Amino acid sequence: MKFGIKSATVLAAATATLLALSACSGAPSGTASGSSAASGDGIVVYNAQHENLTGAWVAAFTKETGIKVTLRNGDDLEMSNQLSEEGKNSPADVFLTENSPAMVRIASAGLLAPVDQATLSQVPAQYRPSTGDWTGIAARSTVLAYNKTKLSEDQLPKSLMDLADPSWKGRIGASTGGADFQAIVSAMLALKGEDATQKWLEAAKSNFKSYKDDTPVLAAVNAGEVDAGVLYHYYSFVDQAQTGENSKNVALHYFKNQDPGAFVSVSGGAVLASSKKQAQAQEFLKFITGKAGQQVLQNGDSFEYTVGSDVPANSKLVPLKDLQAPSVDPAKLNSEKVTELMTKVGLL
Repeated sequence: MKFGIKSATVLAAATATLLALSACSGAPSGTASGSSAASGDGIVVYNAQHENLTGAWVAAFTKETGIKVTLRNGDDLEMSNQLSEEGKNSPADVFLTENSPAMVRIASAGLLAPVDQATLSQVPAQYRPSTGDWTGIAARSTVLAYNKTKLSEDQLPKSLMDLADPSWKGRIGASTGGADFQAIVSAMLALKGEDATQKWLEAAKSNFKSYKDDTPVLAAVNAGEVDAGVLYHYYSFVDQAQTGENSKNVALHYFKNQDPGAFVSVSGGAVLASSKKQAQAQEFLKFITGKAGQQVLQNGDSFEYTVGSDVPANSKLVPLKDLQAPSVDPAKLNSEKVTELMTKVGLL
């Protein structure tokens, strides 16, 4: 799930206007600024990341290099479907995701070019796949957002797996149809195996209240509709930086101890093998994982974690090293199996 206004976004040089944060949905949109993908000027980025973050990256990249960027914005599922349909005929040069599974899908289809080693060397191994087909560009932590007026710290579950207990029936919110939740389940599958994951999903079908996306989950927790919700950390930080209306009663519980609930999801960046502008596309990835690109993330308003070039995260966030996240190879997150399991238990 993302915060960003779904609209055609014209981005060039330093005059790019950063978009406000809000929910994003709908069909992918193309943009142009004095040139377009059709004219062959610049590169085309299929973007499933937050539009405001990618907009800031593009503005800084174009200012530094003079390379123009055309964005086509959508969510993980939209963009990966688009690339799958287009195959080797895609006009895209670069693909950016919010979560790993969408990128794994495109990598498995053989549609990605290897990322330059100079770029890979900027990102620690735990934040990129073992294959080298793509790289991490940002990260987000799984949390349990809970209503402070309804739960005390000693009442919080020790593990994400504990939410399968019948005592949580009707008390937990999640966007079960969203890419974020499905990425978390993908990590559970990698860590706990198919049987345990299916049993947890069967319990979640009974225990969880499902919402369209994660912003309503946060609002429901804040309003006391549910006691707690499973989502990523940045929803609360973004809300607090704005009006705080959906998070004033909310605190975040970090599971830690290598629990599935401490999963850190990696946002991915890749170059399409079909791109006719490989050098420029690779340069874009190198920029956003480099010091200047990661400082854009550090100082921006998306509150995601930096992962590249030793740039520390926004000072308001719990440091990545303190999250005690489980070790999960992003290349092995299986979205197809998760979809199959969730459909089987009736969550999709």
